[in-house]
Amino acid sequence: MPDDITLGGVTLPGDLRWIDEFAWSPVARSQEYSLTGALIVQEAAKQTGRPITLEAKNESAGYICLARSQVAALYALVSTPGWAGTLTLMDGRSFAVAFRDEGLRADPVRHIAPHEDADAYTLTLQLQTI
Repeated sequence: MPDDITLGGVTLPGDLRWIDEFAWSPVARSQEYSLTGALIVQEAAKQTGRPITLEAKNESAGYICLARSQVAALYALVSTPGWAGTLTLMDGRSFAVAFRDEGLRADPVRHIAPHEDADAYTLTLQLQTI
């Protein structure tokens, strides 16, 4: 198995956390009462739209960090209208994804000026399956 995560050709640390992996149901459900008072339940499998939020944040063992150069490469992807690509997790699972919401939030671990490619950043990536 690979040790890293890849997104659209950008290599990321394998220890990014998928924080909403089990916070999504693959089944869409709706229910309503008919005029006779009977409960009508409809269910169907969702085909796309599963959120995948990956975080690199402060951990008890230290920071999970990305280099500024990695963040810049991700920023180029999120800045491309209509971008879609493949996310491959370190356990080998792959997903066709696109960005959702803002797509990317990156914060420097500490402010250093001028910036260098090796400066450390924490990260939140907001993706969804397509």
